[in-house]
Amino acid sequence: MIEHGYGGRILYVDLTEREFQIKPLKKGWIKNVIGGRAANTKRLLEELDTSCDPLGPENMLIFGVGPLTGSILPASAYYTISARSPLTGILGDSAAGGQFGARMKSTGFDQIIITGRGDPMLYLLVTDSGVRFVQCPELEGKNILETTEKIRKNNRDHSIEVAAIGVAGEREVPFACVVSSGNRVNGRTGMGAVMGSKNLKALAVAGNRPVTLHDPLAFSEEVKNIEYKIKVNPEYDKRHRLGTTMLMKDLNGIGILPTNHFRKGVCDYVDDISGEILADRYKVKNKSCYNCSVHCSRYYICQGTESEGPEFETLCSFTSRIGVNDLEFALDMNYQLNQTGLDSISTGEVIGWLMECQERELIKPEDVDGLNLGWGDKEKVRELVHMIAHREGIGKELAQGATKFSEKFGEEAQKLVMQVKGLDIICGDPRGIKAYGLTYAVSSRGADHLRAEPYFELTEQYDIAEKRFGTPKAADRLSEEGKAELVTYSEKIALLTDSLTICKNIGLCMDVINFENSARLLYYGTGIEYNPDELETLLGESVKRDLVLNEKFGIKTEDTLPDRFTKEPLKEGPTKGSVVNIEKMVEEYRRLHDLRNV
Repeated sequence: MIEHGYGGRILYVDLTEREFQIKPLKKGWIKNVIGGRAANTKRLLEELDTSCDPLGPENMLIFGVGPLTGSILPASAYYTISARSPLTGILGDSAAGGQFGARMKSTGFDQIIITGRGDPMLYLLVTDSGVRFVQCPELEGKNILETTEKIRKNNRDHSIEVAAIGVAGEREVPFACVVSSGNRVNGRTGMGAVMGSKNLKALAVAGNRPVTLHDPLAFSEEVKNIEYKIKVNPEYDKRHRLGTTMLMKDLNGIGILPTNHFRKGVCDYVDDISGEILADRYKVKNKSCYNCSVHCSRYYICQGTESEGPEFETLCSFTSRIGVNDLEFALDMNYQLNQTGLDSISTGEVIGWLMECQERELIKPEDVDGLNLGWGDKEKVRELVHMIAHREGIGKELAQGATKFSEKFGEEAQKLVMQVKGLDIICGDPRGIKAYGLTYAVSSRGADHLRAEPYFELTEQYDIAEKRFGTPKAADRLSEEGKAELVTYSEKIALLTDSLTICKNIGLCMDVINFENSARLLYYGTGIEYNPDELETLLGESVKRDLVLNEKFGIKTEDTLPDRFTKEPLKEGPTKGSVVNIEKMVEEYRRLHDLRNV
């Protein structure tokens, strides 16, 4: 039996039969994966029929937390949703913070595994004792906040945390999100579409089980050391004030802020759309995830709209990436995307790709219902977002995502989609951050930075780079030397944060989590012993487990980047002239992982 840290139970829910089962979490099973994302992937590998339709009732939708979720560890708030992705056809998962993960942990369930399909529309209320299946046809079409408030009001309990879908999930847009705590988004790979395919409007959690610790005093001392490392980090004040929106000016300053669909890396009007302007003019207060001391999220009011965020990806996707110089427009789009449940990166990519294709006359207005879309066409973008979420008009086709929709057009248009393995690239140009470029290429869920988040290459900590990775150039963003070693290390730490669970901005970017202190945290928290080397080995095996699962899905994928990043040097700014030699870095990465024959 597992006595501490973990809830110790797994909840299986069959929506078709409206039945549930509670099974014990076995210590021998969980030790090898720790929890969270790694445990979700292992469950899919062992129990999912990998020939399933991603939008069919057999697909498993797994909500997972970790052994330290909901503890006094700072920002131990995260949870991961996993399934076969309807956008890419391979492994899909997405993590979010806020309050939901900690509240789910209080139900005593480490994983909630959902199959089948509800009829009519349902939401689930999960408590310590099990599940209530609640019919909710009246919630169809409601946005995230309306759904959350209705569920809380009907149950007369405003402490209930709700993870819900908006209309995009209901219409099974393959890049639809799940949104919890009103504005915290599981954005990537279409977990909202999987939830919508199950006719499941929301998962609500309300538990009262405490998180117990094996050695509370020793755990508390370890947490104090981590809290100190957070407070003295040189980025603490900036992250507190601006959150991830600090990256608008930071990335522009080094010439890699995506502008006009990655045609440029420098945005002339960045001062008008920056995180600093957002903080000075529109932010009314800071907000935080459960038990976090950074409080990096921002709550804003703008033209009668109030919301949380936006994070950097949404801000960039709906300003410079599509040629829009209007911060208030981006703030409105943040609200609309979050409440209808659309991934801002994939939405921004399909719009930016169409803008460039029309500029190049690769797609004519008559090909897209008469639409003529140019850089900065705000009102057309606003209308398109609505049409994509509701799958109306040309929005029905754009809702397929840029990769799938581009197949209607020629090879030149297809090559302009900024994607890897069917997942759209984030707002960071890899020509100026080579380790990130490698991460996009090799990530198991497609173009993704969060599988590794090699933020270290931006730190210029050359002495530490030489000690950790064998070369000071690992801390040089324009060098390809040492980047395979950096990504190999970072992806283990990223998986560690997703498995414990703790925020990557703190655990990884602020460099406060490592194998040594995590082994101590796990022992003091759960009583399960790890040594640092063992922990690193287990995490490496979990990274490979992702690849094994993808092989079982039977879809051929490539570890590469779009031609724009490998063949077209940037023409101006601090990254002028740079391209990515992706083949060289991938070869070295595969050698380090012994993946040459995989």
